[in-house]
Amino acid sequence: MRYFYAVLFTVFATVMSIPTVVSQTLRYNVSMPYVSLSAYNSRQTDAFSFTGNQAALAKATSAGVGVYGERRFLLAENSVYGLAATIPTNKGNFGIQLNYAGFTGFNENKLGVAYARSLGKLIDVGIQFNYYGYRIPQYGNASAINVEIGMLLHFSDKLTGGIHIYNPVGGKLGKEQDEKLASAYKFGLGYDASENFTVSAEIVKEEDRNVNVTGGIQYQFMKQLFARVGFVSDTGSGFAGIGVGWKNFRLDVSGSYHPQLGLSPGLLFLMNFKKAENAP
Repeated sequence: MRYFYAVLFTVFATVMSIPTVVSQTLRYNVSMPYVSLSAYNSRQTDAFSFTGNQAALAKATSAGVGVYGERRFLLAENSVYGLAATIPTNKGNFGIQLNYAGFTGFNENKLGVAYARSLGKLIDVGIQFNYYGYRIPQYGNASAINVEIGMLLHFSDKLTGGIHIYNPVGGKLGKEQDEKLASAYKFGLGYDASENFTVSAEIVKEEDRNVNVTGGIQYQFMKQLFARVGFVSDTGSGFAGIGVGWKNFRLDVSGSYHPQLGLSPGLLFLMNFKKAENAP
């Protein structure tokens, strides 16, 4: 019965998220802002920050890796998984992103390779090339290559703004290429009010969809403990999480709530290969 409901939901979500035959919308997992809004906060970056804006990768000072999993609406068949890794070099920083979502009846995956560097103290830029594909056993497979670009502007030590463009051209799917990934444009702001308190917000305009606003705040209770809460306007969803760090590791327990579809719990694990200076 759970399998039947998962199939039914997937078909429904797919149909509702494709407004035209030529525009395949991005299906962000509900808690995605939880791991990506930190792109706009210079004091809170981690291995997943560049997945929200590739320019955030330019500030990585040590190699790191993170894994994230979410059981969407408490259905195993709707689970999503992600991996991100950062590799700093003298010629700029590199990042790797892997995503998988779905089950045997329908699944989609993404492999991305990113590069970013600073253009002085005020501007960071980044670019990422992606291979995206989905698989439906009864109907076949489709895939596409696309690109996303990000830029961050450091207006001050506390205020950062940025723009992010996903799939501005191309991204055609399948042999007939009569379907394409939607383009998306984002503008974000982050404010580091203090060493312990940060605020982030993002305006997203995706092709053939209404404007969406996401936002979140984070409070650091101590070096080893913080909490984060936020919202996603187009679904009326909220998300929250608590993170615990020790030495060069961090574990976050998160969750989001959709008014109609319910709870989606998540788990995030991060490892930094260089011990932080303020680690206990």
